[in-house]
Amino acid sequence: MPPSPRQTTPSTLPTPPTQPMWRSRPTWSARQPRRRRPVERVRWWTYAFLILAVLVCVFPLYWMFVVATTDTAAATQMPPRLVPGDNFFHLAGLVFSTVPFLQSVLNSLLVAGAIGAGQAVLCSLAGFAFAKMEFPGRNTLFLIVVLTMTVPTQLAIIPQYLIISELGWVDTLQALIVPGLASAFGIFWMRQHIASTLSDEIIQAARIDGANSWRIFWHIAFPIVRPAAFVLGLFGYITAWNDFFWPFVVLKSPEHYTAQIAIKALQNNRDIDLGLAMSGSFLATIPLIVLFVFVGRRLVAGIMDGAFKG
Repeated sequence: MPPSPRQTTPSTLPTPPTQPMWRSRPTWSARQPRRRRPVERVRWWTYAFLILAVLVCVFPLYWMFVVATTDTAAATQMPPRLVPGDNFFHLAGLVFSTVPFLQSVLNSLLVAGAIGAGQAVLCSLAGFAFAKMEFPGRNTLFLIVVLTMTVPTQLAIIPQYLIISELGWVDTLQALIVPGLASAFGIFWMRQHIASTLSDEIIQAARIDGANSWRIFWHIAFPIVRPAAFVLGLFGYITAWNDFFWPFVVLKSPEHYTAQIAIKALQNNRDIDLGLAMSGSFLATIPLIVLFVFVGRRLVAGIMDGAFKG
């Protein structure tokens, strides 16, 4: 006999869906299109305000160039003269013949470059130690470093000069470079940046692989915080280039002058030739302008990358 068909009980029958399958999932036609947020147009007064701010910032530099191309009488006349003259090359020649200005600019480049590079590396190293290494008195030492920022720089001139004198560095460029290789602000800046960007898991993984603290800093931490270190180095470079008080105290010989001390040497004790002084000031500003043209975008990007997370 042929086998009887398999009997199924009502309990084993599949229950039909309560609604069609196509209704269980939304279709593309049923979805609402995502509305894009309209982009706000920049009003004309925003551009006007920005242009006005740029003019206010650039006008002192332009006025310095105007005075550098005229004489003292034209610089002090009323109403003031706003058109450059034709005396710039003559005054620039007087600048180079009165003082060893080219040597002074080279000295400033050497001092500012060494201080900028030193602060970028040494402050990063100190910031890494305060942020990621455990040692007794870490918080106390960091608090002392932060408190030193509240002390005016002028109060440290006398003990700093006594130390430099004992070392025999008076009237040398070492007296300018060594004290500026590290700063309290730079240590604070790099400590905060490293603490917010470098995770402890990466350091623990590197220690498991056998890396020591120096290799962790140089091969892991420093590449991560390099943009912030670059910004700090630029700040140190500009500060060292514009420094006048400490080089004026410690430098004696004209061949060791920096650019700012050479500009001071252009002025006599009784009268001041504004055209000559402004010519030297404009010539000393040109290296900073060139530096900003080449690294201005990296400077802004490093500042934005170094914004601390809350």
